[in-house]
Amino acid sequence: MASTPRYAIYYAPSPDSALHRFGSTLLGYDAVSGDDLPFPDGVTPDWREVTEDPRKYGFHATLKAPTALAAGRSEAELLDACAAFAGRARRIPVIEPVVDAISGFIAVIPAGRSDELQQLAADCVAEFDAFRAPLTAADRARRKPEKLTARQRDYLDRWGYPYAMEEFRFHMTLTGRLSDERRGPIVAQLRERFAAIELATLAIDRIALFRQTDSASRFRIIGSWQLRAS
Repeated sequence: MASTPRYAIYYAPSPDSALHRFGSTLLGYDAVSGDDLPFPDGVTPDWREVTEDPRKYGFHATLKAPTALAAGRSEAELLDACAAFAGRARRIPVIEPVVDAISGFIAVIPAGRSDELQQLAADCVAEFDAFRAPLTAADRARRKPEKLTARQRDYLDRWGYPYAMEEFRFHMTLTGRLSDERRGPIVAQLRERFAAIELATLAIDRIALFRQTDSASRFRIIGSWQLRAS
């Protein structure tokens, strides 16, 4: 039986950028084209397994977590809402991107806090919540609420995702969770690769709508919009 499509609003770098090529090649998947990509030379022999979890989602940073559409809402309406959101003037967040470990996996993250980035993420969570189908009991259990803080459980129930608002941490995932022994060497290797693209600053200046057709498929980009700078 076919499952319901899910949609997510992510930051994804421009398809012609060095950052897009960096992340997509490491994951072995391009969410723009939907194509598998060969891994770069020099990665560990089990790199396919190391990157199995993030490959499903494509190279991105979550702004509004994956969800089925609410009853009465359509994909066309969500596309229109994304365009309208992007068209409203705002201060564009600019970060210093670095490669580091976060919660047991490795990602591209900001070197420091950005209030503009926190605001962008909060705006996405609130703005698009009308499109979110209610959280099912199975989805809630999958988030392991017993391991969350009280505030994270509140956000899970209010927004369908525990890491919203103050709990938001921008990250563009490059690996699955790794043991302490493996994490250090892989962080060092990925930092060296990241340095080669010479990306001193990164403007979070666009949003993308990703769609997962069914539970067995990967997420793909179906729309991308440049944010309007104030």
